[in-house]
Amino acid sequence: MEIIIRLAASLGIFFIMICWEFLSPRRSQRINRNQRWPINIMLGIFNMVIMRLTVGSFAYLSAVTSADNTWGLLNWLEAPEWLSIVVTLLFLDFAIYGQHIISHKWLPLWRLHQVHHTDLEFDATTAVRFHPLEIMTSMIYKVLCIFFIGANPFGVIAFEIILNGAATFNHSNVNISSVIDHKLRWLIVTPDMHRIHHSSMPAETDSNYGFSLSCWDKFFKTYTAEPKLSQTTLSIGLEPFRQQSDLGFMSLLLLPFKKLR
Repeated sequence: MEIIIRLAASLGIFFIMICWEFLSPRRSQRINRNQRWPINIMLGIFNMVIMRLTVGSFAYLSAVTSADNTWGLLNWLEAPEWLSIVVTLLFLDFAIYGQHIISHKWLPLWRLHQVHHTDLEFDATTAVRFHPLEIMTSMIYKVLCIFFIGANPFGVIAFEIILNGAATFNHSNVNISSVIDHKLRWLIVTPDMHRIHHSSMPAETDSNYGFSLSCWDKFFKTYTAEPKLSQTTLSIGLEPFRQQSDLGFMSLLLLPFKKLR
C-alpha cells in the first residue's frame, strides 16, 4: 500500500507539472523534448523497477522496525506522535541536503551524481534523471538516518511523497512570477532557485542544494539568489557534455565508470 500511495502521488504531480510546463513555460528549450524525454523517462522507469526489486520499501520498513524495537532517538525519548512526525520530516530533509553537498564534493559520489547534471535542459523529466546506483546509495543513507533518529513511519511516507513531489516541482520549466517566487522561497525551493544549481557555471552549481525546504541553503551560506545571467538565458548542464550524442541511455549508465571529463 505504501508503494501504491507514493507512486500515485508521484505520477499525479508529474502529470500536473508537465501540463503546466506546456501551458506556461519559463524558458524556451533549444533541445527538442523528443531527444531528451525518452532518455530521462527510461532512466526513471529503470530506476523504479530496480528499486522495486531491491531496496524500494526499505525506508518505511526501517521506520517500522525502529518503532517496534524502540530504536533511535525519538523512540528512546518517547516523543509524542505529532512531534515525532515533524522532527522526522525536518531531519530527513536536512539529511538529503547534506547528502547532496557530499555528492558534489566527494569524487565517488560525484561520478554517480554527474548523470543528473548532464541534462542540457531543465524540466520535470530532469527530476528522474539519476543513475540507479545513486538512487540505491541514497536509500541506504536514508535507512541509516531513519534508524539513528527513530523516524516516525507515517513521517517517512510523508517525507518520501514530499521529496518526490518537491523534486518534480523544483525541476519544472514553469513560469512563476518573480513576486510569488520570492515569497515561496521563504519556505520552499522554487524552480528558479533550483535552476541556478543546474547552471553550467561551477560557482552556481555549487549552491542551492536544497530539494524541499529553502532554509538549509540560507542558514549554511550555500544560497545563490540570482544567476549571473538571467533565468531565461543561463546555460544548463555540465560543459563537457555539450554533444547530445554523448547522452544516450546506455552511455549514462556507464558514465560513472569512465574517465572524468
